[in-house]
Amino acid sequence: EREREREREREREKMALKLQQPLTFKPTSSFAITLPRSHSLRSPSSAIMASALGITSKEIPNGKKPYMPPREVHVQKTHSMPPQKIEIFKSLENWAEDNILVHLKPVEKCWQPQDFLPDPASEGFEEQVKELRERTKEIPDDYFVVLVGDMITEEALPTYQTMLNTL
Repeated sequence: EREREREREREREKMALKLQQPLTFKPTSSFAITLPRSHSLRSPSSAIMASALGITSKEIPNGKKPYMPPREVHVQKTHSMPPQKIEIFKSLENWAEDNILVHLKPVEKCWQPQDFLPDPASEGFEEQVKELRERTKEIPDDYFVVLVGDMITEEALPTYQTMLNTL
């Protein structure tokens, strides 16, 4: 029992020493998260992660950390489909074009958020922006947070779905 406690104390000391050393990150080419097959995504168990960043404890010559933009890693997982299902989907292509695409608006007719903002090229742009700010100054910040969150979610929704499908 005492031997185990001493070993744990030595491990803690080693970890404390490692934390005191400066860290640098070297980019590598992959990032992956894997879950054991027996656990669901909602399980509180831990995931096994492989990082795209390698860690070293060497000093940086000029004392500054080099700028490295975040890397976006897309791990694609392919799913096989039996030939019968492929045939079914191919046979539905024309039906979808004839029955669904006709209900979609052309891109040119879809509104964009900037359609409701003053035109930066127009005269009086600054005055229009000041007026807009004046009209919106009574709106609580919570509303703006929700609006921005909604826009980000709407824009990135396909990305989230793709990432969830790769798990």
